[in-house]
Amino acid sequence: MNEFASLVASQLRTDLRSLPGQARRRFSAAGQAARAGTIGELRAAARRRVPRVVFDYVDGAAGDEVTAAANVAALRALELHPRVLAGVSEVDLSTSVLGQPVSLPLLGAPMGLTGLLHPAGEVALGRALAAAGTISVLAAMASCPIEEVAAAVSGPVWFQMYIWRDRGLVAEMLQRAWAAGMPVLVVTVDVPCAGNRDRDRRNGFSVPPRVTARALAGGLAHPGWSYRFTRHPRISWGNLPGDGGQDAATLSAQTNRQFDPAATWDDLRWFRDRWDGQLVVKGVMRKEDALRAVRLGADGIAVSNHGGRQLDGAPAAIRALPAVADAVGGDAEVYVDGGIRRGADIVKALALGARACLAGRPLAYGLGAAGEEGARRAVEILRAELRTALTLAGCPSVRAVDSSWVTCCASAAPGRT
Repeated sequence: MNEFASLVASQLRTDLRSLPGQARRRFSAAGQAARAGTIGELRAAARRRVPRVVFDYVDGAAGDEVTAAANVAALRALELHPRVLAGVSEVDLSTSVLGQPVSLPLLGAPMGLTGLLHPAGEVALGRALAAAGTISVLAAMASCPIEEVAAAVSGPVWFQMYIWRDRGLVAEMLQRAWAAGMPVLVVTVDVPCAGNRDRDRRNGFSVPPRVTARALAGGLAHPGWSYRFTRHPRISWGNLPGDGGQDAATLSAQTNRQFDPAATWDDLRWFRDRWDGQLVVKGVMRKEDALRAVRLGADGIAVSNHGGRQLDGAPAAIRALPAVADAVGGDAEVYVDGGIRRGADIVKALALGARACLAGRPLAYGLGAAGEEGARRAVEILRAELRTALTLAGCPSVRAVDSSWVTCCASAAPGRT
């Protein structure tokens, strides 16, 4: 056997021995997530892994989804201005939020019902973010109870709450969050009523889910998801009282009736008076609203249009950020939520005045693609892209980013991923 034939034979033997492991890595959910190089690729993996009704619940938005698309497009419309020969051999991604050190300026946005994507739900998201050295925000309408998440996550967890009519229920949840060691309350103020989610309506989405022929067909087409779902169903809200015998329409309607369109600034004062920790007000898009929230005791302002899931036609969150940041100044920290899909998006948000960004859908795509491993991959992707963007821009630290690093260009192609 000549030298070339010997080389080929050796390679074939090695390939055959490694074939089972390669097959597992190639076709398993974890393997596909590990190969994903962008959040868009994780989104595609999640779309393959979960039924359409579940994917659309996470991916969809209100009305024609104009605002959801604008969140992404407006970030793409910003140009980064690099400095050359800047001697950036190392990049420091670390910062702090409300006095808590974090390894990168990215927090997990509050999301409801992530247990529909994967039974580990908010536990998996919290663990993935804690492993990355940053913070998750647990939603009031999460699939996993407050106490379960707090016990399972080693790092800090913030708690998010709405302004609901039943103040007894709200007070009880605040007490539970405080007792569980959650130091920061995030009050979401942009949901006086539920938005019109056309995808959910067309899909017949409800909580708990209604078993229909279409739902059964979706489950059969996604056997891995169905296996996990039937073994560990997360079919309702983990922190809200409910009778398991209630039908889906009744339970969903009762929950929607908790939202209060008559809520005023006095209601925010009610939260401030009853919460001993730090307070972030989320859902602010106007500078005058931000200033009023700060005067009432807010320690942080999250500029957000709810990911486009409430008022369709609202401006992109990144467009509202500079005015809010300028108005608030150093009186409160400012964050932005909406449209983060790339590490470069984080740089742009910091340049326009954000202390950190909140991301929801990118983490949800990872969770749907491969559970906790997928969520960790989502954070890894954004961290690596952030590091690369800063290096290429000639900026040594996230704390050094200011308005000189970014300008707005005339247009950008719209997109969702």
